[in-house]
Amino acid sequence: MGNVITRPTWFLADASFDWLYPERIQRMSGRHWTPLSIARKAAAFLAEEGKKVLDIGSGVGKFTLIGAHYNPRTFFYGVEQRSELHHYALAAQEYTRTENAAFFNLNFTQVNLAAYDHFYFYNAFFENLDVNDRIDHNIEYSDSLYQYYTRYLFRELNKKPAGTRLVTFHSLEDEIPPGYELKEASADFMLKMWVKR
Repeated sequence: MGNVITRPTWFLADASFDWLYPERIQRMSGRHWTPLSIARKAAAFLAEEGKKVLDIGSGVGKFTLIGAHYNPRTFFYGVEQRSELHHYALAAQEYTRTENAAFFNLNFTQVNLAAYDHFYFYNAFFENLDVNDRIDHNIEYSDSLYQYYTRYLFRELNKKPAGTRLVTFHSLEDEIPPGYELKEASADFMLKMWVKR
C-alpha cells in the first residue's frame, strides 16, 4: 500500500491550529489571535503572486502562517516586538514547514514598510488603551504610544502607491488614511478590506 498524503489538519480548524502552542497561548486565541476563517478571507484578499504581505503585530504568527499555507505564491511576513511570541511563531512555522513565511522580532516602526506590498492589521495598538485585557506586562503601554503608533502607521500607509491593499480587523480606523477605499466588510463590520485609490 502506497503512502497516503493527507492535508495538514492544523490548518482546518482553530482548535487544531492552536494546538501548535502552549496551553497559556491557546487560552488567548479567542481574544488575541485571528480566527482561522477570518485569516483565510483576509489573506485571500491580500494575496497576489510574488507580492509581500506584512502582518503588523503578528503575535504567535497565526494569520501569517494560515495566509502562507492557503496562498503559496504570496510571501507572508509577521513583525512582533515580544520575543516570546516571536519564538512561538518560529516554532509553529518550523513544525508546519511553511516556507513562504518569515517573522521579525522588532517593533513595527523598525521595519521598512516600503518593502511590503499589502498589510494586515488586527489592531495591535489597542492594548495601549485597554488596561484589562493585555497579553502580558512585558512591554510599555500608554495612551501616547497608541497615538504615536497610529500616526506612524497612518503616515506610512499614506506613502504607499495606488493599489495597496489593507485588511483591518477590530480596528478603530485611526490609522487609515482617507485615500483608502473600503471594498468589502464582514456583516459585523469588524473585518474590513481596503484598497488605496
